Amino acid sequence: MSTTSTPVSGVNHPLKGISFILLATFLFASHDTLSKYLSGFYPVILVVWARYVVHTLLMAFIFMPSSGLRVLRTKRPLFQVLRALALLGTSLLFTSSLLFIPQAEATAVNFLAPLLVTALSVPLLHEHVTRGQWCAVIVGFIGVMVIIHPGGQLFTPAILLPLSSALCFALYQLLTRLVSPYDSPTTSNFFAGLFNTLVMSAIVPFFWEMPEFKHWPFLLALGACGMGAHLLLTQAFRYAAPAMLAPFSYCQIVFAGLLGWLVFDHMPPLDAQIGIAIICLSGLAAAWQQRRKK
Repeated sequence: MSTTSTPVSGVNHPLKGISFILLATFLFASHDTLSKYLSGFYPVILVVWARYVVHTLLMAFIFMPSSGLRVLRTKRPLFQVLRALALLGTSLLFTSSLLFIPQAEATAVNFLAPLLVTALSVPLLHEHVTRGQWCAVIVGFIGVMVIIHPGGQLFTPAILLPLSSALCFALYQLLTRLVSPYDSPTTSNFFAGLFNTLVMSAIVPFFWEMPEFKHWPFLLALGACGMGAHLLLTQAFRYAAPAMLAPFSYCQIVFAGLLGWLVFDHMPPLDAQIGIAIICLSGLAAAWQQRRKK
């Protein structure tokens, strides 16, 4: 699952930005594949806890030697706490959804988040949304209905998990926009990782199962993929504008489908493929409308 970042003025290296975001989307898809695999052996709480512990330890190893505790100083602590909780909700809900829903379909539904950001920016940020952007939001929801149409295999209560995850992720992105003028992406990512590690560490004893030795490399890779994807995404926005990079973020759905086929031997049926395509096109249309409006 990708996030938004504040672009640096004067970005003029689009090929670098595109390369970084493609690597980031692959790592996000790999993270979800590992989450789905490990959730077949251990409670979701334990899997999410391991993801944040490794993420936080790696961030500390990389940034604290040079920045010390300054990297955790935030000018908007309340917003950072709410942002971290929104990200934690996304992690728990989306990982839980992978127990019941194939990875490509769950990822596509979760990509309603950018469209929800457009819709929620009106009441929460008092932004103006054009008629074309509203059309893109509506078309995106039509794509979801194609995937989960009545009578289909995914027409179950479990589909509420990725839908709720998309809502949490939209709130996370909106809060990221609110804190970005005040805190650096490094501070925001480190704060969220540490806060969620503390929250999950208080919960995980009630669900604890000692992981088998053969699964430890996968748990470590889970956190490394999550942290690496966020850092690469930050770098991508240093070199190219968000409007240019937005279409490439949808490559995560392609990577999710490919990894789901390679690891879990699942290929989305035709109706799901059509729904995924509709969601991608609606997201691209929303990004184009945003760029046109600016």
